[in-house]
Amino acid sequence: MTASAPVTQDVMTIPRKLPEGGKINLVGLTRDGLRAVLIENGTAEKQAKMRTNQIWQWMYQWGVRDFHAMTNLSKAYRAELDEKFCVDIPETISRQVSEDGTRKYLVRIAGGHEVEVVYIPETDRGTLCVSSQVGCTLTCSFCHTGTQKLVRNLTAGEIIGQVMMARDDLDEWPQPGVSTADAPPRLISNIVLMGMGEPLYNFDNVRDAMNIAMDGEGISLSRRRITLSTSGVVPEIARTAEEIGCMLAISFHATTDDVRDKLVPINKKWNIKELLDALRAYPSLSNSERITFEYVMLKDVNDSDADARRLVKLIAGIPAKINLIPFNEWPGSPYERSSGNRIKAFSDIIYNAGYASPIRKPRGEDIMAACGQLKSATERARKSRKQIDAEAGLDGS
Repeated sequence: MTASAPVTQDVMTIPRKLPEGGKINLVGLTRDGLRAVLIENGTAEKQAKMRTNQIWQWMYQWGVRDFHAMTNLSKAYRAELDEKFCVDIPETISRQVSEDGTRKYLVRIAGGHEVEVVYIPETDRGTLCVSSQVGCTLTCSFCHTGTQKLVRNLTAGEIIGQVMMARDDLDEWPQPGVSTADAPPRLISNIVLMGMGEPLYNFDNVRDAMNIAMDGEGISLSRRRITLSTSGVVPEIARTAEEIGCMLAISFHATTDDVRDKLVPINKKWNIKELLDALRAYPSLSNSERITFEYVMLKDVNDSDADARRLVKLIAGIPAKINLIPFNEWPGSPYERSSGNRIKAFSDIIYNAGYASPIRKPRGEDIMAACGQLKSATERARKSRKQIDAEAGLDGS
């Protein structure tokens, strides 16, 4: 697959300097970016690499935010850092805990916007579902997040900051001086970019945040422990393998273009054939690194035996597994969940064709934290800006 120009969206960006006090936030900078900003603000170039490594380890391996606690730096240098920089992550506004142990966080980012983050505990692991945008531009008709308009992309710092926030809440940071190898078993063993937004419409920030998460001297997650879910931004799929190298999941959900156009409108831009062609060309594709096809089960829409058989034919030749997702209903949803028997029959057809077809157990439904249910509380409750302006007489009428 040939390289193509990045796909971008017209979204608001955040300046490097924070409004409060004018300090520069170091969270989310790449190693090269951190080194550059230290040099720009007075660190001797000969020392910058060492200082970058030291600060990086304090922030991302041990979760330390106070420069004065970074004890392998001189007191004078710590004071200089504190004067010019900060280590800020999104602010936790609320935390809800489901009956099944799932945690849903509402976090506030720059500009007063809010996004949702979900932690799903398992017996032998824990998965953090991270957001990449405020709202979403894709308007997938079965997804609650898709009913919230896109506000802006998250910065790399706001994305990796969600991971840092959850590690705070779970008390998962090793004590300073303790290596990652010697730390207790991870509570956050996996990251999935399946929260609010389309990650590949915010590629650069997602890439930088995930490279921070994978850095061996910091959070140190294996690339196989990170899964990026896309609805099918075809031009960015090869870049995902080349510049991030993580696992890939596809929000597929239909076996004909007519149905997928309605469920996942991005299909009108890049149809099923174009998407599957890009997946077949995905670098390093193998049986050990299968692509996950996510398929939400909607009653009388996409759940027939014929759909299951078409799905098997469509993905022929692609090392894959198919996650079947019972539809998670939300207020005003136009769809219903397929019955358990229908989902089981669909799964059996796929399994008998040689593909793993696990049926995902809904998690966190009681706190609206399940797949497709995320939509920030303030956006649910808040009047639209147009409504507010109209009531204030600012809409030009």
